[in-house]
Amino acid sequence: MENLDWNSFLNEQLIPWAIQLAVALIIFLLGRWLAGMITNISRKLMHKTGMDEMLVQFLGNILRTLLLAVVVIAALDQLGVDTTSLLAVLGAAGLAVGLALKDSLSNFASGVMLIVFRPFKVGDFIEAAGVSGVVEQVGIFNTIMKTGDNREIIIPNSQIYGGTITNVSARPTRRIDLVIGIGYEDDLKKARALLEEILAQDDRILDEPAPAVALGELADSSVNFNVRPWVKSADYWPVRADLLEKIKLTFDEQGISIPYPQQDVHLYQASA
Repeated sequence: MENLDWNSFLNEQLIPWAIQLAVALIIFLLGRWLAGMITNISRKLMHKTGMDEMLVQFLGNILRTLLLAVVVIAALDQLGVDTTSLLAVLGAAGLAVGLALKDSLSNFASGVMLIVFRPFKVGDFIEAAGVSGVVEQVGIFNTIMKTGDNREIIIPNSQIYGGTITNVSARPTRRIDLVIGIGYEDDLKKARALLEEILAQDDRILDEPAPAVALGELADSSVNFNVRPWVKSADYWPVRADLLEKIKLTFDEQGISIPYPQQDVHLYQASA
């Protein structure tokens, strides 16, 4: 009787369970190998498209994790585990985690968009999220910038991608816009000729597009010229500063005034 019970247990329970366990183990090992192979192929394809290395590794890890989750669920299902309840628990946990990390997920999504579409790159001078500086690092969750006075600023990616981005370094050339005022009693033609001469003397100013000097406005206390030369982006600030200094010195030497707002105050003493 004992032999019959043992044979029955062996044939009806132990052997089928061992077969299920072996099949589940094969599914897990084969699935893990396939997950690794698919992940490696995906990473190679992403590398060929020129995608950022950090994003390639991050997306590759996510893909591998998802594939392994599918493999584990398939192996558990082969063992007879009720995976429906397991999926429901995982879904609820995923929703809770997503709600708790919604800001981080928003920064992550924005970081992916910044890396994929590249509105700027490392080394560019940009204005974004109310801050201007040179981009030092574009991460998954935040971007690191360095200001002109050497401060490091860390900005969440959602604030950058969700607002206006001004990339100062995107174009090889920039136009300097200056407004130079002279007095109404000064010689208009002489002032214009001096401005054109000053622009022509600076080799850093480009010939094409040609620099422009035009009368812009008859203001309340001055006649304003619009002075607009084109320079290489790297020369913008040095040329701008040099032009302002040169214009002031030249106008002083040639007797051309540069008006500034003035106010006359008259005091009257009332009689007792």
